[in-house]
Amino acid sequence: MAAEGDKMMAGRFVGSTDPIMEMLSASITVDQRLSEVDIQGSMAYAKALEKAGILSKTELEKILSGLEKISEEWSKGVFGVIQTDEDIHTANERRLKELIGDVAGKLHTGRSRNDQVVTDLKLFLKNSLSIISTHLLQLIKTLVERAAIEIDVILPGYTHLQKAQPIRWSQFLLSHAVALTRDSERLGEIKKRINVLPLGSGALAGNPLEIDRELLRSELDFASISLNSMDAVSERDFVVEFLSVATLLMIHLSKMAEDLIIYSTSEFGFLTLSDTYCSGSSLMPQKKNPDSLELIRSKAGRVFGRLAAVLMVLKGLPSTYNKDLQEDKEAVFDVVDTLNAVLQVATGVISTLQINKENMEKALSPEILSSDLALYLVHKGMPFRQAHIAAGKAVHLAETKGITINNLSLEDLKSISPLFGSDVAQVFSVVSSVEQYTAAGGTAKSSVSAQIEQLRELLKRLKEQA
Repeated sequence: MAAEGDKMMAGRFVGSTDPIMEMLSASITVDQRLSEVDIQGSMAYAKALEKAGILSKTELEKILSGLEKISEEWSKGVFGVIQTDEDIHTANERRLKELIGDVAGKLHTGRSRNDQVVTDLKLFLKNSLSIISTHLLQLIKTLVERAAIEIDVILPGYTHLQKAQPIRWSQFLLSHAVALTRDSERLGEIKKRINVLPLGSGALAGNPLEIDRELLRSELDFASISLNSMDAVSERDFVVEFLSVATLLMIHLSKMAEDLIIYSTSEFGFLTLSDTYCSGSSLMPQKKNPDSLELIRSKAGRVFGRLAAVLMVLKGLPSTYNKDLQEDKEAVFDVVDTLNAVLQVATGVISTLQINKENMEKALSPEILSSDLALYLVHKGMPFRQAHIAAGKAVHLAETKGITINNLSLEDLKSISPLFGSDVAQVFSVVSSVEQYTAAGGTAKSSVSAQIEQLRELLKRLKEQA
């Protein structure tokens, strides 16, 4: 164990820290995931110190060599964390001193853990966003390509969970794909605000050593440099923004999961999920539970909880760095892991489920063509409000007679409106029904095909930005 004098702030404090306080304060179990980006930041800072004349070339080479050795230890899983390693920064610095001696102590000159940790977290998120974006685009692509293949499948569309109008299965798939493209765009927009370098801001007042922040920006591949040092060390807007976008993404995935869960029930029977993404019951042998979709649905609450927690942390803070900000990393890591897992599982579910076309067709009851009956009268010259009432009367008459609306006689319909003619029989075709929605965004085959092509083009652009 390191001696008391080796602690980073041991010169100011006398005596030992309460062990429970040490446990509460330490973040090494969480933030060691920043090991690689912390080393990257330290390498860049060492180069800036050498340029500023704080390090000699020989000292720089020793520090860089030591940091490379530490990076190798982390990558091989052999880095030894000890009890006095409060966080990833002190752990790496302690190990660097063990490897190269007291010259390691020069690395922190003019730098604070305040600007170091926010730089590390931004570097981590930059890398993570690229991976998340790749998984998200794969899910969108899977939805789009499945929509292209199964474009001729028709099923009931629902509002209020009540049968509404016939739609193409592809229209349903694309509705979720379109929502997810907005999430992809939002992820891309976050990158602009993450891509601002905080390193060189010191604890709060800036850096007194004429550190070349442009060199740091270039070395760490940031787009710009933070404008104000006090803001730079405390701002976690990028964390809130990421968690907000992640929450909305999870809400979209939860909505899709809920639809698929409903459609996979025996009462609907519209689709069958692959056994790979389901589980059985410990008691009931017949059960096939959609665990994958239920877990996706539940994780939305988990991600939103992380957002709410960070917002509450930030809400009461004064300016610059406060220890409360230590809570940001666990939230980010958890949500990054959740998104990566959920997106891959969702893609697997979509690519492997089987649709039950016959059950979809059986569910296309004639009543869902009532809107078409109203449109028939509109084409005959009747104002829509009156046509809507007339179609409603036809529905009520069919219910009274105990028959479906398409089995009403022409005389029955003429008793409601003389505009009904023998050609009314053409209304009761689900294919004709979906094909009339030719306006952009509609469920006609031409409109759905256009959506597919537009989404394919959008995917190409989003892939370039990922």
